[in-house]
Amino acid sequence: MRFAQNQRLGPSNRDLTKHVSVCVLVANLNPWEGVLVIEYVISLYDKGGPVIAILAVLSVVALSVALQKLWLFTSTGLGRHEKIREAMLLWKRNQGLQAIELLQAQKSPTAMTVRHTLQGLYYSPDRQALVREDIDRVAGEELAKARKGIRLLETIAQIAPLLGLFGTILGMIEAFQALQSAGANVDPSALAGGIWVALLTTAAGLALAIPASMVATWFDTLVDAEQQAIESMVTSLLTGEITAVSLNQSTSGLSATLTADHANS
Repeated sequence: MRFAQNQRLGPSNRDLTKHVSVCVLVANLNPWEGVLVIEYVISLYDKGGPVIAILAVLSVVALSVALQKLWLFTSTGLGRHEKIREAMLLWKRNQGLQAIELLQAQKSPTAMTVRHTLQGLYYSPDRQALVREDIDRVAGEELAKARKGIRLLETIAQIAPLLGLFGTILGMIEAFQALQSAGANVDPSALAGGIWVALLTTAAGLALAIPASMVATWFDTLVDAEQQAIESMVTSLLTGEITAVSLNQSTSGLSATLTADHANS
């Protein structure tokens, strides 16, 4: 009954409920915390200048890209190949349709490429040349999607220290200009304060570049491992592991020959 009453609420009532919820949430926050955060950000901008503002924007972009890539890799199951190996076992048992259906819900680059491989081999077994070309296309598209955004993280990791160094140079120029203007009345504490403020941008640039570089390298390693898995599994399906079969047959033949020779002797 209460659910039915909520369904009869008009748009204005629902909006009013949302506004009340937001107001209650804001009221529960400590207002001094927000004021302190704003004052701290403003002080950093006043000390570091526009370079700090640029680094702050880049840090937000880097964090957004990293979270988006992490969600993408987790949701698609990148690096998890259990279902793919199960489908390959079904294929080797001549259960092609079951193998294809098993990978329908899988969204990782390896799963998508292996599924296209199985479909090509199942529905067009006599056109393997075209199947190989289409597999290359699918693998390239899936890996390109997986790598999207990593280059941006690498770029941020490269330019952040340079921006920090640029801000430091600007700050040092201002500090020595102030020193020149002071003439004989030089205050060493003021000079030291100007120098540490100038070095603040370098520290901020390094603080952004180090984690961005680590995350980009980690993501790149995951994609490289996925590419290696694609090449290994697709080649295994296309060749039917012919070298392993030939090796087993050669080993069996050699064992049979040795057994026969031993029996004759």
